[in-house]
Amino acid sequence: MRNLSYFMMLACSVPAAAETVHITAARMIDVETGKVVEHPMVNITDGRITGIADARTVRLRGDEKLIDLGDKTLLPGLIDMHVHLTSLAEVGGYQTLKYTDSFWGAVGVANAKKTLEAGFTTVRNVGSSDFQDVGLREAVDGGFVPGPRIVTATYAIGATGGHCDDNKLPPSLDRREASVINSPEEARAKVRWLHKYGAEVIKICATGGVFSLGDSVGGQQLSLEEMKAIADEAHMLHLRVAAHAHGDEGIRTAILAGIDTIEHCSLASDETLKLAAQRKTWFDMDIYNDDYILATGTANGTEQESLDKEKAIGLKQRQTFQRAVRAGVPLIFGTDAGVYPHGDNGKQFAKMVEWGMTPLQAIQAATRNAAQALGKEGDVGAIAVGRYGDMIAVDGDPLRDVRVLEKVAVVIKGGTVVKGGK
Repeated sequence: MRNLSYFMMLACSVPAAAETVHITAARMIDVETGKVVEHPMVNITDGRITGIADARTVRLRGDEKLIDLGDKTLLPGLIDMHVHLTSLAEVGGYQTLKYTDSFWGAVGVANAKKTLEAGFTTVRNVGSSDFQDVGLREAVDGGFVPGPRIVTATYAIGATGGHCDDNKLPPSLDRREASVINSPEEARAKVRWLHKYGAEVIKICATGGVFSLGDSVGGQQLSLEEMKAIADEAHMLHLRVAAHAHGDEGIRTAILAGIDTIEHCSLASDETLKLAAQRKTWFDMDIYNDDYILATGTANGTEQESLDKEKAIGLKQRQTFQRAVRAGVPLIFGTDAGVYPHGDNGKQFAKMVEWGMTPLQAIQAATRNAAQALGKEGDVGAIAVGRYGDMIAVDGDPLRDVRVLEKVAVVIKGGTVVKGGK
């Protein structure tokens, strides 16, 4: 006769029945078609969507879990394609040198929570020192801290003295940043090294930037050969590449090199916009943060040099965005959170509408389009069978007033309510 311990062991080896969660709301925006679905019921099992039905036609058993969001509007979880979770807008310039290295990883924990509660259930973290974004991703995925799904870039690759190098210090304190390359051969090796330690996307600095000192914001800093070596190596490893690029020459070179997404795109010419549209290269334009940068000035440690650069290109970037919309350039939603306070990501939607998009186009940039640019359209970006049960709910109609996305009432990640909805 079998002893009791055997049967207990056998019982423990049988997997528990998967719980299905049913979520209903007054309406749902189908970002794939642009249509509004009335009275949806979304069924989620083991974190993924298993069915979508008309709630008026479904009768649930008394023991089934139902989350009724009442008169709210349901949307897919939002995606921000350009964040720096381990950075703070409130601490910039030389003020960052006051803090020990591990401080920034701790800051990332708080920022991840703010970002998730703002409705962004997926982010692409495009640049972080010391592989802090990888550690943060592992902590979130392991359930140790709350946060969005994080696609990690680790260090951003750049040239000596460029935007991705540390140029705050004098020669006596000079050091070569881990991200620096100076040839196509070094570029290939750097991609392999970053991938080895957790990079899921590769970020490069093709031109100068606003917050790097001593360089031209639009000046090209990597050659075509270096950019192409990075793109080829990354694509061989099934990684995508994002290029920080403000100046027209750098943007155009990045497109020709096969870079997947171009960040900022401030000074792109009409000819370059046409090339981007033809090649279907994604543009990721952070057109909200100019307001914050100019409003705070040097109060957060921003150097006057950087402030002057922002004054020179902020309006031009928004005008370029407007021309990009008209030219049919594929656009995704990216904010550069960390340059302005985390959690305010949703404030960019109104700017995108102000500068030429419809509310639906702006929403699609942060859902359907972003998922495609990530290569994760089977997982995120829409409320559809097979994808993660990542959703948000808002009061009002974002297709009429996109500002309602600035105050997300309910956030659901993988079928679990992480904000509101109770």
